[in-house]
Amino acid sequence: MSDTASSNTLEQRFVPRDRESFFDAQRRNRRATWRLSVVCVLAILVMGIPLALTTTPLLYAVILIVADIINYFSPLPSAFWHQANEVARFGFVALGWLLDHKPADPQALAIGAAVMLLPGVLLSVVLWLGTNALLKHGGIGGALLALNAREPDQNQIEELRLADVVQEMAIAAGLPAPRVMLVDGPGANAAAIGTSPADARIIVSRRMIDELSRDELEGALAHLIASIGNGDLRIAFRVAAIFETCGLLVALINSPFGSQSRRTLWRILRYGLGGSAKNGGGQEAAAVAEILTRSVTLESDDIDQFFDTTKKKSIFRSIRNFLFFPIFFTNFAIKLSLWFFSSAMLAPSIALLWRTRKYLADASAVQLTRDPDSLAHALQKLNEDGGAVPGGSWAAHLFIVTPKDGNRASSAGPSPRQQELLAQAWISSGQSSGTTVAAQSGSADFPSLVKEFMTVQRSAAGGDAQAQARIRAMTQLLAALDPALAGAIPDPADLAAARSGDRAAMVRLQRASRQFKSQANPQGAAPQGSAGDAAQSSDVTSLSFLSFHPPLKRRLKRLDRMGAHVEIAAADRKAWIVEAVIGMIFAPFLLLIVAMLLLLISILTLTSLTFLVIWLAFIHTLFALVAHP
Repeated sequence: MSDTASSNTLEQRFVPRDRESFFDAQRRNRRATWRLSVVCVLAILVMGIPLALTTTPLLYAVILIVADIINYFSPLPSAFWHQANEVARFGFVALGWLLDHKPADPQALAIGAAVMLLPGVLLSVVLWLGTNALLKHGGIGGALLALNAREPDQNQIEELRLADVVQEMAIAAGLPAPRVMLVDGPGANAAAIGTSPADARIIVSRRMIDELSRDELEGALAHLIASIGNGDLRIAFRVAAIFETCGLLVALINSPFGSQSRRTLWRILRYGLGGSAKNGGGQEAAAVAEILTRSVTLESDDIDQFFDTTKKKSIFRSIRNFLFFPIFFTNFAIKLSLWFFSSAMLAPSIALLWRTRKYLADASAVQLTRDPDSLAHALQKLNEDGGAVPGGSWAAHLFIVTPKDGNRASSAGPSPRQQELLAQAWISSGQSSGTTVAAQSGSADFPSLVKEFMTVQRSAAGGDAQAQARIRAMTQLLAALDPALAGAIPDPADLAAARSGDRAAMVRLQRASRQFKSQANPQGAAPQGSAGDAAQSSDVTSLSFLSFHPPLKRRLKRLDRMGAHVEIAAADRKAWIVEAVIGMIFAPFLLLIVAMLLLLISILTLTSLTFLVIWLAFIHTLFALVAHP
């Protein structure tokens, strides 16, 4: 009896007090998903009210100006102008109640509210539907091209085994087995992309196969399969469509004032009609998505350049700016509303929702594998690696762990396989060109090979034909082994052009050199201001101050409750106390800033309404004075 009691005591000591089954975890996260979905819908409605109040008068302005132009050449029937006056009357009833608190008939007030809100709401819905159609048209082909994904190598047993593991997990989940694509890059990570389980793809970086054991690989792939089965691809599709709709609205409003927005709209139209499919449709889809996502921020755009006060002043420019100032004011109000509500409300709500989906996928993965340890250990390894995937910044939220920035990605350096390929191509290029090479092979003396390459690169930049020939030979050999690494090798043609002073070639040469150093030097620092950093800042996750991925510690705690054996550092009580005190001190200031921004948006919205009404009355009066007899 005493032995039994002591064994029970020991078991209770090492079993978490809040032990939870994966079924309970799934139910809890599904309930949290519904609650956060309601919060996201409310955030969209709150953001839509000021947007509709601002865009609706703009739509009326366009319709009225077009009607005045048509009426000048061919008079419109009086019924049209009567209906326009009725719409304006109800709109002024709503404005009077809103601005001056004038009493109004409830029915007239409801009609006035519909007059002021419905056109803007309908425009947003139409743009959202168009964006959905655009994303469906693109499918996943563009995503695969942007990631430079490839099929598994039939000569690599590890890569073929990966497809078998995915098929096993898919059978266990009752799903069609998604195709597996590999990405050659410096980081270890994986993602599930697509619009539904029928066209889903599992994207796995080649380094991930080298870094994880089979059990850990099964746990990571089970997370992705579970995410597909839980419908996360459909949610990710909706999230991307929402933010790209906001960017499309900004581009549409800016299009009359600059070529940049018009080029964006033309690219969207061309891509939607299928005109770009013959010439890099995947890159076109990725570029369009990046442009639309970046448009939500308060970056300088066409209308800012149109009203740029630093340009040379003239009477014509001053009159033009005065006439179009209400449009500039309305544009700024729309952009400020989009930025504030998306950054402060919508994006954080969606980030919390996506975190819940990650927790749900973790719990579902434990159900598939019955091994929480494998997923926990895989998450720890992937988080330490950094998980950077070239071309994957647009889909950072779809990966198992957050792809780190260039600093963390470059610190990982090339994998042993990549070092072997670089060394093999470099040594073979020396042998083919007749250059004496060292006897070592493989990656045993990789740092010395890097130094030798840098020396030959400097000689090629100085015009050495033999050095240029060797770099060209290495690029050709490496292209057959790893196209991603081959793209990091500087082009000898650029070396020669840079010698003659070609600035474009110099830029390309410097970019290739930085990329090669970041992959070849495990201890090196990442280049600042690289293209990858710029791309990383334009993804959906950059719009939220909250990460779309849960902190690793929280994911491990939840896996620990489901039976994983992981070491989790105890929380420092002093640190929590300091954070709580700092939060209490700065919380009133943050609330004050939020209140001031809301007040500013309200003032801008109402002021833009006033300016637009005056502007419309002025233009309509001009047309009335010069009306056709």
